[in-house]
Amino acid sequence: MQKTKLSYAETRYESQTILDYLAEKESLKSFYGRFPELENFKIQMAEKAAGFKQQSREVLVQQLKQQYAGFKASAATQANINSLLEPNTFTVATGHQLNLFTGPLYFLYKIFSVINLAEQLNISYPKTHTVPLYWMATEDHDFEEINHFNFRGKKVPWNRKDGGAVGELTTEGLEELSKLLQKTFGVTPFGKRLLQLFKDSYCNHKTLDAATRFLGNELFKEYGLVIIDGNDANLKKAFIPYAEKELLQQTAYKKVTETTERLLHKGYKEQVHPREINLFYLKEGIRERIVEVDQKFYVNETDIVFTKEAILQELQQHPERFSPNALLRPLFQEVILPNLCYTGGGGELAYWFQLKNYFEEVKVPFPILLRRNSVLLISEKESEKLKKLEVAISHLFQKQEALEATFTKKVSEIKIDFTPQKELLKNQFEDLYVLAKKTDASFKGAVGAQEKKQINGLEYLEKRLLKAQKRKLSEQLERLTEIQDSLFPNQNLQERVTNFSEFYLDYGDDLFTVLKENLDPLCHDFTILEF
Repeated sequence: MQKTKLSYAETRYESQTILDYLAEKESLKSFYGRFPELENFKIQMAEKAAGFKQQSREVLVQQLKQQYAGFKASAATQANINSLLEPNTFTVATGHQLNLFTGPLYFLYKIFSVINLAEQLNISYPKTHTVPLYWMATEDHDFEEINHFNFRGKKVPWNRKDGGAVGELTTEGLEELSKLLQKTFGVTPFGKRLLQLFKDSYCNHKTLDAATRFLGNELFKEYGLVIIDGNDANLKKAFIPYAEKELLQQTAYKKVTETTERLLHKGYKEQVHPREINLFYLKEGIRERIVEVDQKFYVNETDIVFTKEAILQELQQHPERFSPNALLRPLFQEVILPNLCYTGGGGELAYWFQLKNYFEEVKVPFPILLRRNSVLLISEKESEKLKKLEVAISHLFQKQEALEATFTKKVSEIKIDFTPQKELLKNQFEDLYVLAKKTDASFKGAVGAQEKKQINGLEYLEKRLLKAQKRKLSEQLERLTEIQDSLFPNQNLQERVTNFSEFYLDYGDDLFTVLKENLDPLCHDFTILEF
């Protein structure tokens, strides 16, 4: 096992917003609360404890127990759920879509980030207890994003009709898919284990939320992970006052718009666009936006319409029918959880930066934001191939064209760099510019045009020479690009494409052991693991 770290800047895959956040640039500091350093969690604990009521803990534990009814939660998970009744117990949370069979690898990295962070906090602050928590995005409705996983370069699809919140979808069609997976996973012990895990998850549970809870519980139960479904009527009762403000005052739209304008002024990008009302209406296979027109509230793409009085009554009687969108879900989460920290990818954290002023307006503590661990898994065989080519793993993060050019220039016996010739040419033209000053402007323009033409000619020759050397080194370049294509499928990060099953077939549960032991959530670098 070999572990290497790269700064996120070196990977070239991270946004400038997150790079500035990790560097604690002054320009971004007003858009978040406390930076994820160990000593800051003590202050966060005190702030959260001061405003989180015992009644909220009782409702949370009651609903978690109800959600886990019928599932065999581990002793560690049960203990963590019970501990949430105590005023000195907190959560560190991550959230994720209900991707088929976990989806891309970074699902694992999110979960291990919160598991390891909770362990670090429990060691550093023994008088408190911190619980790792996974928030299932059961209310999402983008079925196309979750209805497949990738295995060895091919998409494994789940074909069925969609509609409404994905958590409520039945597992129709997955029995047939499990039969196809028998050939995909093979007959090795690890292959059989994967197939059985898929069947137990998706063929023995009627809905996608139940299947995902079972799967997450099976993969992480020994670490005490607690899984929560926010699509819960009793949990949403606590959110009624905030949803009412959203309907009547459009507070989120006003505050998030102000914050977004400040972000844009500082050169950062808008991640999520706020709407006047950031709530969906959720009922019987539909999840559509609520839109206000002339004091009437319409459910988009339906015939459902409410008066002001009627929609407020609906909210009181059926809070489960009001579903927060991407901008409001973070607030819902922080209202119902004794949460210290949210862990997510760069894109997720970027939209949290739009929310701080809104949290302050509604008087809810803003959590610490942690960039989840990112990982590249490389086999010993692939690593040896790179060593023979004398290429560092870090070079593979380049775009393929740049990688080929860098490698060719490095190993070519001919120097593919016409910089000296360009400098010599520029020096020669300096004398011509001196002469041009003594004549008219047209001659100076002619000199400039000729200089540009000659520089372009040298650059063209340099490209031709590079192309010729690439042909000469084609066998080595082919070996190099094959490795990159394997580790960066479709020129994307491995963690955003590849499913864990590819590695589980080779390593079994050792995959989870290696990730658990090597991921440090408070180390703000990209991790490369060779095993």
